Amino acid sequence: MAGRAIFAVSSSPSFCVLSSSASSSSLSLSSPYRSALPLRKSPRTNKFPRIYCSLSANDIKAGTNIEVDGAPWRVLEFLHVKPGKGAAFVRTKIRNYVNGSTVERTFRAGISVEEASISKETKQFTYKDGSQFVFMDLTTYEETRLNESDMGEKTKWLKEGMECILLYWKDKVIDFDLPITVKLKIVDVDPGLRGDTAQGGSKPATLETGAIVTVPLFINVGEEIFVDTRTGAYMNRA
Repeated sequence: MAGRAIFAVSSSPSFCVLSSSASSSSLSLSSPYRSALPLRKSPRTNKFPRIYCSLSANDIKAGTNIEVDGAPWRVLEFLHVKPGKGAAFVRTKIRNYVNGSTVERTFRAGISVEEASISKETKQFTYKDGSQFVFMDLTTYEETRLNESDMGEKTKWLKEGMECILLYWKDKVIDFDLPITVKLKIVDVDPGLRGDTAQGGSKPATLETGAIVTVPLFINVGEEIFVDTRTGAYMNRA
């Protein structure tokens, strides 16, 4: 059950500092930037610059990464509240990147909140080695290995050769982002029948990664489809 707490930090002015420090490439997985500075991937390292920021609680929104109690959290939901009496505040639901826990936190409006210094690196999923998924930097050819037990259900969309974004906090991989849309082949599904397209309806289909999605009745084995990795929903034929 989510806990609730009032969290207050110092009211120092907001600021951002850009750091070009590199992160380690041999790490295990322990589990949007807000900045006026543009985020650009380095053509030489495939690494996004790291930004250290302090922001106002009034600027908190879904997707913001903040640091609370010495840990990185991602804001899932937020609500700005202005009561008839008393000070305004921001009610949030946040998820801990490290242990996956979700709690509710309330921040007083106007205070300064530390933004988690999370950096991103583009890596290609190359192969699976036992219980580890191996990602490679295509510029340096350095490998990063993530434990299967820590990666969650995202692995059901992973296909060799797929580029992903690895998220780092204090030189540790804390999460990874899949492409929003992936193209995968149907390996098992009941055969479609003439007229199925007009009738509508749906059926379960197994993809080459082992994931099961709901597809239209006219889809057959061997066809490739596009899937939304955020929802697991069929989008259309490839």
